[in-house]
Amino acid sequence: MNYRRMGRTGLKVSEICLGTMTFGHGTDEAESRRMVDLAYDAGVNFFDTADAYGSGESEILLGKALKGRRRDAVVATKFFNPTGPGPNDSGMSRTRIFNAIDDSLRRLQMDHVDIYYIHHVDTQTPLGEMLRALDDLVHMGKVRYLACSNYEAWRLMEAMWISDSHDWARFECYQPQYSLVVRDIEEEIIPVCELKGLGVCIWSPLAGGFLTGKYQPGQRSVAGSRSDEGWAYPERYFADSADDSLAVLLAVAKELDRSPAQVALRWSLEQPAITSAIIGARTVEQARDNFLAGGWQLPTDALARLNEVSQLPARYPRAMEANMHERRNSAVKMPKLWND
Repeated sequence: MNYRRMGRTGLKVSEICLGTMTFGHGTDEAESRRMVDLAYDAGVNFFDTADAYGSGESEILLGKALKGRRRDAVVATKFFNPTGPGPNDSGMSRTRIFNAIDDSLRRLQMDHVDIYYIHHVDTQTPLGEMLRALDDLVHMGKVRYLACSNYEAWRLMEAMWISDSHDWARFECYQPQYSLVVRDIEEEIIPVCELKGLGVCIWSPLAGGFLTGKYQPGQRSVAGSRSDEGWAYPERYFADSADDSLAVLLAVAKELDRSPAQVALRWSLEQPAITSAIIGARTVEQARDNFLAGGWQLPTDALARLNEVSQLPARYPRAMEANMHERRNSAVKMPKLWND
């Protein structure tokens, strides 16, 4: 397993992160403990959960599984989604944030979390209110690093500016959807993260199971899968080239004698600015296969084929302006001391 710095910070995390959305939702306590044990054996030190996963059950099961080895784990959780029926049981208000962190720490049986994400966009609360409350959590020692998920580029930049202008703790990590068939963040989000030094920990790198090998090009539902249940399946975000990308993925995996899931995860980890890929497994066997995506590299030709087939279409204004440096450079007439 390889380890990477979280953006500009000194924190190091495994390139594979164990996501625990299935804990308490298809994965019971015994299986979740075996999965965490396997993660440690594979060198994984990064674990991701959220207060709303399994109505809080995910945090409870993860906390139990990490008991006695907390020091070796980087634990991330999230807030925003409703965890109760009250008007302040969701969102990112100061009241909600202070309640949410205490509830999460109680369920996790921990005195702090390493990374605390705002899970979604709350248009009803000023960014400044949220960011000041999160800064307070850092100073209180309940949170080590702040992060966000699913923010647009402009909102992310605005949040960074507010934090910097007040000398508050700022976002150090960003969690977006990203996979071989959903590459939208390359247009605006990735450049922002590179510019500001944010780590990027991606969710759904296997596109809700579409890239695991259980699907063939043209299929969108498989019996017994998440797609069949209509749960956590990101098909609506797929690029038009999704089936072509899947076909090349299956071919490359066969050539390399690797599972499609391992190749798809490896592809995402070899893209610019990506820090870690969050895998979500229901069983120890699925997790074991995914963990084998760590610690190696795709052959140059295989990486190029996957990049090409899944390439985003040209988009304005980035596509129009991409080569303007050449126009500027070609206009310069260099002085000469003599004629050729």
